Amino acid sequence: MVSTPQATTSPGEAGGLHRPVMLSQVIEYLRPQSGGVYIDATLGLGGHARAILEESSPEGKLIGIDRDRESLRRAARELDRYERRVELHHGNFARVKDIARRWRFGACDGILADLGLSSFQLETAERGFSFQRSGPLDMRMDTDAPLTAAEVVNRFPEPKLAGLIYSYGEEPGSRRIARAIVRARPLHDTLSLAEVVSRAVRSRRRSKIHPATRTFQALRIFVNGELEALRQFVASAIELLREGGRLAIISFHSLEDRIVKGSLGSLARGCICPPEMPVCACGRKKLVKLVCRKPVSPTEEETIGNPRSRSARLRVAERL
Repeated sequence: MVSTPQATTSPGEAGGLHRPVMLSQVIEYLRPQSGGVYIDATLGLGGHARAILEESSPEGKLIGIDRDRESLRRAARELDRYERRVELHHGNFARVKDIARRWRFGACDGILADLGLSSFQLETAERGFSFQRSGPLDMRMDTDAPLTAAEVVNRFPEPKLAGLIYSYGEEPGSRRIARAIVRARPLHDTLSLAEVVSRAVRSRRRSKIHPATRTFQALRIFVNGELEALRQFVASAIELLREGGRLAIISFHSLEDRIVKGSLGSLARGCICPPEMPVCACGRKKLVKLVCRKPVSPTEEETIGNPRSRSARLRVAERL
């Protein structure tokens, strides 16, 4: 049963513009089969979930999780034909283990997390994710959450603002940007913020990316607690997998990929005793094997057809 509010059609959303990133690779590595149990921990508009349900027909089951209620409503329409085989849940993927238990899902055969924003989130100005459209400084994936980007931009002390822009955006001009933001307060819309950031760094940088890209990334990550949620998710997801089950994670920037690589690498190492110790004293066992030693990238054909997929990196681990 699809346990989410009924989807409603809005103008322009039926055009089929959503393209699941690295879909063929996800299916290849997750290997969905009839009777299998799967979780799409970042459901989005349901493109990956639909493919998993198709490949696991007629008896595969899936839980879809998303923090964005509008995503769930749209995905409900996309997945309506699979009603008896799918459950949708509004929540943070950091709580994937609790959510799976709520729906009485046992050990899973495959879990997927696509860490990117969906096209509709970026293109919906009122969500405030894009510096190319005028909208409020919101940036919340879950609109029930209390903290917005506007509060961060307009209330945080300059040193704290500079620190989060540097830490979460890897922005070398973070101090100049924070200083410029504080001087320009109050800021209430995305285009105004983007212009302030651009003026602060434009004369000092030549880059292919927009000057505000890293600052907007940092604010979004901070507002949504994305990196800590990712760490919690990886640990919980591995616990949910049965032997031979696989975890696939698609990341889009170095901060995410570093966490995924480090977490999976640690789980694949087992013993962490110093090399000079003749006998293992830590007792840690390997929990996974890395299916791909290096991250899998999108094909050239996909990046041409969907430029937003260019930075995607897929890592896959299998439970031992």
